[in-house]
Amino acid sequence: MSITSKISQIRATLPADVTLVAVSKFHPVEAISEAYAAGQRVFGESRVQELTAKYEQLPKDIEWQMIGHLQTNKVRAIAPFISLIQSVDSQRLLECIDREAERCGRVIDCLLEVHVTAEESKSGWDVDSLRDYLASGTISELKSVRIRGVMGMATFTEDMAVVRADFERIAAIKRELEPLFDSSFGILSMGMSDDYPLAVECGSTMVRIGSSIFGSRQY
Repeated sequence: MSITSKISQIRATLPADVTLVAVSKFHPVEAISEAYAAGQRVFGESRVQELTAKYEQLPKDIEWQMIGHLQTNKVRAIAPFISLIQSVDSQRLLECIDREAERCGRVIDCLLEVHVTAEESKSGWDVDSLRDYLASGTISELKSVRIRGVMGMATFTEDMAVVRADFERIAAIKRELEPLFDSSFGILSMGMSDDYPLAVECGSTMVRIGSSIFGSRQY
């Protein structure tokens, strides 16, 4: 099945208010071009070097999102054009994004990535640490970032009861934080190729889908 057909098929399963992020990491420019021709405009990447190279080669109306772990020393490279940084997992990173956004004369949209699973390999804020940080009020000093919502990942397992519990916890964190921000805070990014229908059921407004669109990764 073509990339175009796969995108159409996935879109047909998504409510109108859920954004499809096509996860194009490790996939060539040609594959992204095909998805672009099918009307897809939002793409997610996880490596800065790959992201900046693709940005240079592809149409400028693409909304590039950073979905992978982001090191502070790499923020400057993407600050001029990034549409959304989903993977904000520390105060230090948030403050770095704020500085680089100000340098570019931009306000950069960000999601707070929360860690709810027992898996050490996954990044994200520890929920209590995030609560403490937000309670301190220092986030109000940041003028060049806009917190748009929350991102999270479920446990890598075939046990859908565990996955559902993780999604419900991420959704609950988003509801808890909502009163602390303005009306632009509304994104709940969770769900990937294997579990996105369940994520949508649990309230996801943004799904990150790669292999179901592009096939297995080409490392």
